[in-house]
Amino acid sequence: MDITLSIISLILAYVAGSIPTAVWTGKIFHGIDIREHGSGNAGATNTIRVLGWKTGVPVLIVDICKGWLATSLPSLLNATQGSEEYMFAIQIACGTAAILGHVFPLLAGFRGGKGVATTFGVLLALQPWATLICAGVFLIVLTASGYVSLGSIIAGSAFPLLIFFLFNTQSLLMKIFSVVVAVALLITHEKNIVRLIKGEENKFLKKKREK
Repeated sequence: MDITLSIISLILAYVAGSIPTAVWTGKIFHGIDIREHGSGNAGATNTIRVLGWKTGVPVLIVDICKGWLATSLPSLLNATQGSEEYMFAIQIACGTAAILGHVFPLLAGFRGGKGVATTFGVLLALQPWATLICAGVFLIVLTASGYVSLGSIIAGSAFPLLIFFLFNTQSLLMKIFSVVVAVALLITHEKNIVRLIKGEENKFLKKKREK
């Protein structure tokens, strides 16, 4: 293992995660701070709601790529020449650094988004098939309910179940991380859960009222 390369990977992962895609896109192309509009969240969902699909979809793609790239950095820099468990450890650490960078971006006053898209990118790099199944779960829940938050919560909760039972992953670190991801999504969506229970949660796309 190369400790120096591992540390460099962690730093670069956080910086990559800190790229405030939604904030910069809103300011450059629309002259607004997305955090001052809609839900106040600097993420793809709020960007789509406030600024439309043409702006929001690129934000979503870049945020996913941030997570995937950050998690892949140790391999790209040849920092994972130790055991398989060490490889998982440094990749998970870099993925976590990217998520923290998105939620607390150095380049945007530490006010970022919830990190769902970036987390998706991280999981896609670590466990692509389980992650794609969760993406399918998300789309089904979103289509059926109209709630992004509900889709994210259920898909995130399904991830550790897939890791433990369907794919029977041998890595203890991966199993622990899958549970941490599910719990973290529940915590970051605490307000959404309350609104869902009260029936006050906003649906992804509202139908325009007729004048």
